[in-house]
Amino acid sequence: MSEPGKGPDEPDEGQCDSGIESWRSLRSLPEPSLTPGPPDGGPQARTGSRPPSGTQEDPKEEYGERMDSAYGSSSITEPLPPLGGPEAVEGGESRAPEARVGTLGPQQLEALTYISEDGDTLLHLAVIHEAPTVLLCCLALLPQEVLDIQNDLFQTALHLAVYLDQPLTVQALVQKGASRTLQDRHGDTALHLACQHQHLDCARYLLEVTSERGRSQHHHPELRLQNWQGLACLHLATLQRNRQLMELLLQNGADIDIQEGTSGKTALHLAVETQDRALVRFLLRAGAQVDARMHNGCTPLHLAAGRHLSGIAATLCQAGADSLLRNVEDETPQDLAEDVSPTIPLSLNLPLSLFSPCSLSLSYPLMT
Repeated sequence: MSEPGKGPDEPDEGQCDSGIESWRSLRSLPEPSLTPGPPDGGPQARTGSRPPSGTQEDPKEEYGERMDSAYGSSSITEPLPPLGGPEAVEGGESRAPEARVGTLGPQQLEALTYISEDGDTLLHLAVIHEAPTVLLCCLALLPQEVLDIQNDLFQTALHLAVYLDQPLTVQALVQKGASRTLQDRHGDTALHLACQHQHLDCARYLLEVTSERGRSQHHHPELRLQNWQGLACLHLATLQRNRQLMELLLQNGADIDIQEGTSGKTALHLAVETQDRALVRFLLRAGAQVDARMHNGCTPLHLAAGRHLSGIAATLCQAGADSLLRNVEDETPQDLAEDVSPTIPLSLNLPLSLFSPCSLSLSYPLMT
C-alpha cells in the first residue's frame, strides 16, 4: 500500500527508523493466538503480520514513518519489552529468561535471529530502544557472527551504540568480540564516529585491549583506516580540536604523521588550518614532523604563510620548519608570505623577518 499522493513504485521518503515498526513485526512472528486453536499449532494458533479480516488497520502499520535504524530514532516512544516478559511465551507458558541456546524453541530462535526489512537484527533494535535486558539476552544467546551483521546502511550494533553515546553497551559489545574495523556507508568505523561526535568514553572502550600484548597500531588497525573522505580517526579528532581524544589515539598507537587520502595532509596541516596555535604546539610536542609534505609538496609552514597566520608560522619556525622548501608550484613559504592579494591591505602582509628563525641567511626588515 503506497502513501496517498505517491505512485505505486515510489519509495516512501518519510521513513524514519527501521526500529519503530520492527517490534510490531516481531510480534507478528509465530506466537500463541489470543483465540483458542488446535494444540498442534495450526493456522488458528498463529497470528499473521496483518490484523484479522474485518478489523481496522492502523495506517502506520501499513506505511509507517521510518527510515532505518539510522541515527535519528526520535520517533521511538517506548522501549522494547524485555525478553522473558508476558509476550515472550512458548506453548502458553512463560519462558525463563536464562534459557540457553540448546533449549530454545523454534519461535524463540526465530525471534532472536529476526532481521527487519531494513536489515536490522534484534540486537540493533535493542540498542536503538535502549533495552538492556534484550541486549544482554542477545549477547548471551547469539553467536559472535550475529554481532557483526550490518543493516542496509552498513551499520552494526556497535556503530549505533557509539552514535547514541552508550559507553556501557559499547563495552559489552567489544568484550563479546564485536568487530571494530567494519565500516558503514560513509566508511566510518565505530571509532571514527566516536571521534566525530567526541564521545570520549566510547572511544576508550573501543580501544580497550583484552590481551596482554600491549597497545600498538597493529592491535588497533582501525586507527589507520580512512573513511570515504580519506580521514583517519586522528584527523577527525584534530578537526574537532579535542586534545583528550588525540592523546587517547596517540597513546594507543595512532600514527601522528598519517596522511589523509585526498591531499595528503597530516594532523599538523589540519591544526594549522583550524588556526589553533595551541593545537599546533601540542602536536609538535607530541612529535609531529614539522616539515611533513602534502601531495602538492606544501608543508604546514606553506599553509601558515599562505593564510598569513604569523603566530602559527613563528611557532613552526621555532620548531625548525624549513622556509626554503618548495612545493610543486616551485613556491617557498617565503614566496607565499610575500604575495599580497589585491583585496587584502598591504599592512596585513607578513614580514619576511618572520622567517628569520628558520634560516640563518634570512634577515629582512619589517615591510611597509
